[in-house]
Amino acid sequence: MSPMTSTPLTIEWSLLGVLHKQPMHGYEIYQTLSNFEGIGLVWRLKQSQVYALLSKLEERGYVTATLEPQDPRPPRKVYELTANGHQALMEWIQSPVEHGRDVRLEFLAKLYFAQKEGKEYVQTLLNQQQMACEEWIIEYQMQAATIEQEQPYEWLVYQFRIGQMQAMVEWLT
Repeated sequence: MSPMTSTPLTIEWSLLGVLHKQPMHGYEIYQTLSNFEGIGLVWRLKQSQVYALLSKLEERGYVTATLEPQDPRPPRKVYELTANGHQALMEWIQSPVEHGRDVRLEFLAKLYFAQKEGKEYVQTLLNQQQMACEEWIIEYQMQAATIEQEQPYEWLVYQFRIGQMQAMVEWLT
C-alpha cells in the first residue's frame, strides 16, 4: 500500500477531531465541518465526501459505527472515535506539518482542534511548527547560496520560500 492511501488526509483527521467530543451521525458531522464559524473557514466539502471518508476511517479502525433506529425512517449510522482513533488524533494535533504548502489547510485544521483541547496543545503545536519553519529557512538559504549566480530564477524561488517561512515564523510567535 502506498503512503498516500495509508495516511489519512486533513479532512479525515478533521472528521476524527469532530468525533472526539461525542458520537455523531454523518449529517451532524457534515454540518459541523461546514460551519463558517469554525473549521468551515478552512475548506469546503461535499456531504457525500463525508460518508466516503467515514467508511475509510471505519476500515482503518479509527471509528466505529452503530445503527440507531429512527422509526418510521430507516436507521442511521452513528460514528464514534475508537481508542486508536483518539491516540492518532492527539499525535496529529501536536505534530507540525511536513511542508510549507500544508500550512494553509492542514496546520489551520490542527490549530482549530488543538484549541479545542486546551492551551498546552496549542503551544506544543505552535512551538513544533515554528521549529520546522526555522529548519526550512536554513535549508532554503543553503540551497539558494549554492545557485545564486548560475540559476537566477531558482534563486528567486528560494528567496520567495524563505520570505514565506519567515512570515510564518513571525505569525507563529
